[in-house]
Amino acid sequence: MESYQSDVIVIGGGLAGITAAYELLSRGRRVLLLERDIEENFGGLAKESFGGMWFAGTDMQRKNKIQDSPELGYADWLAFGELSPSDHWPRAWAEAYVYRGVSEVYDWLRARGVQFMPAPLWVERGLHVPGNSVPRWHVVWGTGYELSTVMVNALLAHPNVDLLTRQFSHKVESLLTSNGAVTGVTGQLETDGSAFQAQGEAVIIASGGINGDIDRVRRHWHEDWGRPPERLLNGSHKFADGTLHDAAAAQGANITHLDWQWNYAAGIPHWKPRKPHHGLSLVPPKSALWLNWRGERIGPMPLVTGFDTHDLVAQICKQDRAYSWQLLNKKIALKELAISGGEFNPSWREKNRLHVLRDIAFGNRWLYEQLETNSPDFVVADSLPELVDGMNALQGDEAVSLDAINSAVARYDATLDRHPKLHNDEQIRRIEFTRRYIPDRLRTCKAQKILDPRAGPLIAIREHIISRKSMGGIQTNLDSQVLSPAGECIPGLYAVGETAGFGGGGMNGKRGLEGTFLGGCVFSGRIAGQKA
Repeated sequence: MESYQSDVIVIGGGLAGITAAYELLSRGRRVLLLERDIEENFGGLAKESFGGMWFAGTDMQRKNKIQDSPELGYADWLAFGELSPSDHWPRAWAEAYVYRGVSEVYDWLRARGVQFMPAPLWVERGLHVPGNSVPRWHVVWGTGYELSTVMVNALLAHPNVDLLTRQFSHKVESLLTSNGAVTGVTGQLETDGSAFQAQGEAVIIASGGINGDIDRVRRHWHEDWGRPPERLLNGSHKFADGTLHDAAAAQGANITHLDWQWNYAAGIPHWKPRKPHHGLSLVPPKSALWLNWRGERIGPMPLVTGFDTHDLVAQICKQDRAYSWQLLNKKIALKELAISGGEFNPSWREKNRLHVLRDIAFGNRWLYEQLETNSPDFVVADSLPELVDGMNALQGDEAVSLDAINSAVARYDATLDRHPKLHNDEQIRRIEFTRRYIPDRLRTCKAQKILDPRAGPLIAIREHIISRKSMGGIQTNLDSQVLSPAGECIPGLYAVGETAGFGGGGMNGKRGLEGTFLGGCVFSGRIAGQKA
């Protein structure tokens, strides 16, 4: 058996694990970082993200004349997450992140070379409960790929990097104890199944959540969402399977709120899958009509992205068949359609300002062509009857009703034909509200009808629920120490990032204000590295 010895063992080479290792090196500790994936993927799921981070009270907000404060941010956080007084540690972590995040995450990252786009975006504005009162989503220039690259480079350029040992393709399966404290791990290599063990003074779990295991996602499906859909796509890391949650539980750790999940309502299968059920999360156009499996407009409250992601999933799952259609045209698609993450945002990922401006001014034609060429779920036609035929051919039945779609489109377009003061449609009102904020106006059409002959062809996109992030997990105190159900610390054991529900076993509550995930990874990783 291969054996290793170090002061601290970090399990997981994502953003939280890298940050924890960086802080440990800064304190002169020997670090063994065990990563289950190959070295090429060092950086984890953050490397694939779009790179938005939540902060309240930044200099960027002040430059954009956005009045915000930690007090307002914390009130929004508690309301949107529906955190009850009994959620002691999640509330404690939420308060700590809101009040300390600007100095300990935002400023800290900028000091290491991370740059942010010049204006924050406004997402999760809230629907039935208050969301973000003001724009707070600070997007890394270069997407999550740049964020991950900067932190990897900072780790490998650390003055004490000689104290760091990295081992890849190492799957940790269980924790070792001595005299009541966690002092090591055992596992096997992904390459040949051979066993290994490692010993240390402390262990930090940074292995991600459970949402890469679709069966676990189904078992912990939130009650708001009813039953899980028959088809569920995977937008999480392929190794985010809860193995270390089980290992921690075996040592007495309290695992909480696994039904608090961040899943998306608009997923399509990846045409070049890198894992089972691999899905892409679309950013649904606000100007598209969101239809159920029959082609009826979902309502009575029409679905519009950017207000309450949790509710979007709930509304789709309430349908007899838990998938949906987006109905739009090419003009809407070019301006508004996007895919979450860095992979399908190359202009942003590569920090090409000229191409970003081109896409804003003339539409993202590259993405449109990618979807039209590669995705069978992207149906294009010149008329509604042709479009319905294509939708039914894709589904393999006659479920989509031409009469239903005709009715929905005619009513919507007729409303837009009236004077703006007579726009008595909730979706149109929300679009007009969104366009009041300049960064959102750049990405949102103005009063765009579906059957505009100058805006064709018509498009229908079949969308499925896609699993993404775990917002519950291993419960921790404010030092990132793992707690038992009785609230006692398990000596030598820490948990960070998504493994810990980004802090406390679920600091977001059942809804996230978006951007709290990457920020929570850095925040909890820094704390664990300082305290371990």
